Amino acid sequence: MLRICVHAPMNAAMALRLIDAPEPPRPSAEYDVPAATLAPSAAARLAAGDWAGYRALIAQAREIADVHRRYQACRSIVEAGLAAGARPGALLATAGAALDALEGEPREPVLLNYAGVAFYELGALNAAEQLFKAAKRLDPELSHVERNLGEVARRRRKGMRVLAQVAGAVRELEPKVKRLAATARPAEGLTLSLCMIVKDEEAMIGRCLEAARKAVDEIVVVDTGSTDRTVEIAQELGARVLHHEWDGDFAAARNVSFEAATGDWIMYLDADEVLVDEDAERLRALTGRTWREAFYLVETNHTGELGDGTAVTHDALRVFRNRPEYRFEGRIHEQIAQHLPGFLPERMERTSVRVEHFGYLGAVRGAKDKVNRNLELLQRQAAEGLDTPFLHFNLGSEYAASGDAPRALEHFERAWTALRAEENAFSYGFAPSLAARYLKALRANGRAADVADAGEEMLAVFPGFTDIVLEQAYAAGALGDAAGQEALLRRCLGMGDAPSRYSPTVGSGSSLALVALADVLRRRGARDEAEAALRRCLEEHPRFLSVVEPYAALLLARRVPADEVAVTIHELVAETTPSVRFLLAVALSEAGAAAAAEAELRELLVAQPGCAQAHVALAETLLVQGRFAEAAGAAAAADPEAPCAAAAQRTELFARLAEGDRADVERAAALPGAERRAFAAWQAVRAGGPAPAALPADAAAPVLTMLDGLARLEAFDAFADLVAVLDAVALPWRERRQALAELYLRRGFVDSAGEEWIAVCQTEGPDARALRGLSAVAAAKGLADDAEVFAAEAEALAEAA
Repeated sequence: MLRICVHAPMNAAMALRLIDAPEPPRPSAEYDVPAATLAPSAAARLAAGDWAGYRALIAQAREIADVHRRYQACRSIVEAGLAAGARPGALLATAGAALDALEGEPREPVLLNYAGVAFYELGALNAAEQLFKAAKRLDPELSHVERNLGEVARRRRKGMRVLAQVAGAVRELEPKVKRLAATARPAEGLTLSLCMIVKDEEAMIGRCLEAARKAVDEIVVVDTGSTDRTVEIAQELGARVLHHEWDGDFAAARNVSFEAATGDWIMYLDADEVLVDEDAERLRALTGRTWREAFYLVETNHTGELGDGTAVTHDALRVFRNRPEYRFEGRIHEQIAQHLPGFLPERMERTSVRVEHFGYLGAVRGAKDKVNRNLELLQRQAAEGLDTPFLHFNLGSEYAASGDAPRALEHFERAWTALRAEENAFSYGFAPSLAARYLKALRANGRAADVADAGEEMLAVFPGFTDIVLEQAYAAGALGDAAGQEALLRRCLGMGDAPSRYSPTVGSGSSLALVALADVLRRRGARDEAEAALRRCLEEHPRFLSVVEPYAALLLARRVPADEVAVTIHELVAETTPSVRFLLAVALSEAGAAAAAEAELRELLVAQPGCAQAHVALAETLLVQGRFAEAAGAAAAADPEAPCAAAAQRTELFARLAEGDRADVERAAALPGAERRAFAAWQAVRAGGPAPAALPADAAAPVLTMLDGLARLEAFDAFADLVAVLDAVALPWRERRQALAELYLRRGFVDSAGEEWIAVCQTEGPDARALRGLSAVAAAKGLADDAEVFAAEAEALAEAA
C-alpha cells in the first residue's frame, strides 16, 4: 500500500518542542486565510471535475506574498487533489498541480513526494520513481518515501502501465518531471553567520570561536561592555565586533547582532558554548537545505562541579534563515520560536550536530554571578506585569540554583498548576524540564511522599521520560523504601535515557541509575552485585566520573591493594584527568591508603598546580601521615581567594601548631572568630605561656575536632596543650570532661576514658551519660558483668530523670 506524507504522522514526528520556547507558535488568523480559502475551493473544483480550474489555484497560491503561507497554500491544494479519489482526471490534475507548485522552487521534499504519489497512481512509475528519489535525496527521513520507492519496484515487477486514458498527457508532463527532479538538490554557496553577545568572556570566547569559525562564513560579536580582553580575542579570531550599551535586555542585544549579519543563515551561540569539532562539516551542510527554516542542534549542558560527567541534553533551536522577521523578544530567556513557521513542522529539522555548554558548571555560574543577575531580570519582568508559566519556571530554576528550595518549589508549583489549566500546554518546550525540576523541589522540601503520584501524572503526559522515574526512585529512598527504590532504578535501566525532546539528564536511564542501584545493593549487603553494577557503569560510561569514588571504595573495602585499585580505575576511565585523580584520592584517603592518595594528588597538581582543592586534600593526606611541616606547606600553597580558603587556613594552622611552629593566626581571615581565638590560645600554650582565662562556648567544636585529630595521630604533647585550651572554654565542667572521655574512647584510649568518667562521677555525681560511658569502657576491657551493671544503673537514672 502506497503511503503519502500527510499531516498527522509528520506532525507527530516533527512536533515543535523547545526547551527555550515559552509556548508553541500560534499563527494569527489573518495568515490562515489563503490556505483556508484555497483548499475548500480546490476540493469543490475537483468534485465538479473542473481540472483546469483546480490547477489554476496553484497560480493564485504562488501570488501570496508570505513565503510560508504561499507554500502552505500550495501544499493544501495538492493534498486536496490526493484526497479526491482515484479518478484519472483528478489524479492527472493533481500531478500537474504538484509540478506547478514545484516550478518556482523544486527543493521541496513533501511536494516532490506528493507529486510522486500522483504519478504512481496514474501508473507512471518512472516519473514517480524520479520524484520519490529526489524527495529522499533532500530528506532521507521523510515519512514513507522509502516505502513508496519499494511500492514502485513492486508494481514494476507486476508490469503495471500508465492508465490508457491519460497516457498522452502523462508523456507531456514527463520532461518537466525529469527537469524538476534533477534540480531538486541541496543549494550550494549559501553562507552562515555566527552571531554572539558577550561581556567579560575572555576565559571562554576563544575556545568557542576556534571551534566554530571553520563552519561559518562570518562572525558577528556584540560586546555589551567588556572590561577584559574579550574584544581583543574576538578580533584576533576574525570576528566583527560591535558595541552595544547593556540595558538589561538580552533580546535587544541579540537583535543587534542579527541586524548586522550578512549570511543566508544565522547561528547564535554564547561564549560558553562550543561546537563539537567533528560536527563542523555537518553544520556547514545544513546551509544547503533551503526547504528548512530552522535547525535544532543537540546541546549538552555540563552540570558537574569537577567535570564529573554529569550533564543534561536538549534540542536547542540555534540555526535559522536570515529573515528580518526572525527576531528575539524578552528581557531574559529571550525567545524567537514564536516568529518561526511552527504551523509547518516540515520546516524544522532536528539534527545530530552537537554543541557543548559549560555555563551551568557550578564554578562558572558562581564566578559570573549568573543567578543573581538572572533573578534580578526575571523579577523585573514580574514587576512589569508578566505572569506566565514560563516566567515561574525560570524563577523556580534560578531559586533552585541559588539553594532557595522553598521559593523554587513555590514557583515550580505555580508554573505546573498553570500548565495543567491550559489546553495543549504540555507541548511547551520547557514543560518536561519543569516536571523534573518540580519533583526535585518536592524532595528538597521534605515532600518525598508526593513524588510518586505527581510522577505518575507526569509520565502520562511525557511517556518514556526516564528522569521522572529516577526522581520517584530517589523519593522512595528518602522514604526508606529500599525495595521500591531498587525496583524503580531497575525500571530506569530498562527504559534507558529519555529522548532529547524531553531535555533529559544524561544517565537517568544508565549511569546515574547504575550508581544509585549500586548504593542500594551495598546497603542491603549485596556487595558483589553493587561492585558489578559500578564496574559496568565505568565500562559503559567511562567519562561518567561520579562512579570513580564509590567503585574504588568498594574495591578497597574488599581489601584489594591500593595500587591495584588505582591501576584498575586508570584502565577503565576514558582519560586520567585531574578530576579522576581527585576522586580516586578521596576514596584512597578514606580507606587509610594515605601514601597512594598522596601520589594521585601530586600527579594532579603537576597538571593543575593552581587547584586549591587539591592542595588542601594533599595537606590533609600528609597530616594523616604525621608529616606536619609538609602539610602546612601544601595548605599554604592554596589560593587565599579560593572557595576552600577556610579549609586551607585551618589545615595550615593545625599542622604548624601540631609541629610546634609559630603560625600567623591573625591572617586566617577566612576562619570564624571563635576558631581563630581557639588557635591563638593553643599557640600561646604551645609557646609556654599560660592558658587563656576564657573562651566562648562556640570554640568548643573546633577545639574538640582538633583534639580528635591529634589523638588519632598520637601527637601527645600538642594534645596536652590543647586540653588546656578546652579547659578555658565556657562550657560546664562536666560537659567538657564527658566530651573528652568520649573522644578517648573513640580513639581507643580506654583507660583515659574511664578516668575521665570516674572523675565526673566522683566530683559531681553520676548521670546516665557517664554510666553508659563506663559501661562501654568495661565492655572494651572485657568486663562483661561490670558493663551490664553500669548499663542497668544508667537506664535507671534515665528513667528517674
